[in-house]
Amino acid sequence: MDLQALFAERIGGARFGTGGEIYKFEKIKRAKAAARQAHPGAELLDFGVGEPDQLAPAPIRRALKKAVDDPANRGYSDNGIREFKVAAARYMDTFFGVADLDPDSEINHSIGSKSALAALPLCFINPGDVALATVPGYPVLGTHTRYLGGQVARLPLLKENGFYPDLAGIDPETARKAKLIYVNYPNNPTGAAPSEKFFDELIAFAQANNVLVVQDAAYATLVYGRKPLSILGRPGGRDVSIELHSMSKSYNMTGWRLGFVAGAARAVRAFAEVKDNMDSGQFKAIQVAACAGIADRGLSDRICRHYRRRLKKLAAALKRSGFDAKMPGGTFYLYVKAPRAAAGGRAFATAEDASQFLIREHLISTVPWDDAGAFLRFSATFESDGAADDDRVINELESRLLKAGLVF
Repeated sequence: MDLQALFAERIGGARFGTGGEIYKFEKIKRAKAAARQAHPGAELLDFGVGEPDQLAPAPIRRALKKAVDDPANRGYSDNGIREFKVAAARYMDTFFGVADLDPDSEINHSIGSKSALAALPLCFINPGDVALATVPGYPVLGTHTRYLGGQVARLPLLKENGFYPDLAGIDPETARKAKLIYVNYPNNPTGAAPSEKFFDELIAFAQANNVLVVQDAAYATLVYGRKPLSILGRPGGRDVSIELHSMSKSYNMTGWRLGFVAGAARAVRAFAEVKDNMDSGQFKAIQVAACAGIADRGLSDRICRHYRRRLKKLAAALKRSGFDAKMPGGTFYLYVKAPRAAAGGRAFATAEDASQFLIREHLISTVPWDDAGAFLRFSATFESDGAADDDRVINELESRLLKAGLVF
C-alpha cells in the first residue's frame, strides 16, 4: 500500500511528512532541551508559555466535583446544555453590558475557541472565497479556510497603527471576495486592547462589504485601565459579528476546553449545524461547573489582578534592560521589539534569531514573531513559587538580560 499517495493536498499530499521545515514552537522546544543539557541544574526562565499558571477558581472546581457524580450529566450534550447558555448570556451582561442576548438563538457552546474557529470556515467558505485575518495571530481560521480551497488575505498589525489592521488599505477587490474577517482583541500577541472606535470602523467595513466579523475574544476580561468591551455591544455589531468567548484565560480553564460563540443568530445557527456533525458536545459536568463562576466578576477580577501585578513588574524589568516595554492594554503578554544584536558582535537578522540566542545562551525562553516586524512576546504566565517568588524570577530575568548586552 502506498499510503503516501493517499494524503490530501491540503496537508501536503505526497510530500506530507517529508519536508525539513520545523515549526517555530518545535524550534523553541528543541532549543530549551539543548539549553538544559548544556547547563544542567540551571533554572530555565520560561516566559513563552501561553496558558495560565494557576488552577481554576475553587468554586468552579467544587462544582465540577459535584457534577461528575450526577447521573444526569453522563450523556452527550450535543449543542450544549441550556443552563450554560443562560449563564453565558448573564456573563455578557455582567462584563460587557450586552443585556439581552437570546440564549436559545444567539449563543452556542463550543469545545474551546479553537474548535469553533476550525468549524466556522465550513459554514461560509467555498473554493475561491477569501478570509481576511490579522497577523501575527492565531492561525486556525486561516488554516481551515485554505483546507477548503479558500484564500487568506493577511492584515498586518503594525505598531504605528496601534496594532489594529488598516481597514481602509484593504484592496477593494479582495474585500469584495471576502466572507470573513478575523480579529482578536484583546490581541495575542501584541497585547492591544479593543476600542470603541476600532469596533465601529470594523462594523462599518462589514456592512459595506457584506463580511462577517469573527471576533476572537479569548482574553476579553483581561484588560487594564479600561472596561471590558464586546463588539456585540456596539451599534450594529450583533447584525454583522460573531464573538468567541472562552473559559480558558479568564478563568484558568485551558485544559477544560469550554467556550461559546455569540452574536448574529443565523451565523450561530450555522455554527451549531456544522458543530453537530463534528462533535457530541463538551462533558455536561464541565458546563455545569462553568455556570458556577462564569458571571462571577470577583473570580475573574482576582485573576486579572494577578496578571496586572506581574505585567507591571515585568515591563519595568524589560525597560531597564533596554526593551521599549510598557503595560499592554490587555492579555497577559508583553510584545516588544526584538534586539538587533548582543554583546560580542552577535547580530540577529530576525526575532527568531534573538529568541534562539536568549534560550541557548541565557536560558530565557520567549516567543518570536517576524510576521509584521521583529518582536518578542514575554508572557506573565511564568512559573514561580507564588507571589513572593515573582520578584526573584523577574530580577533573575533582568540580570540575565543585562549580562547579554542586548543592542536595540
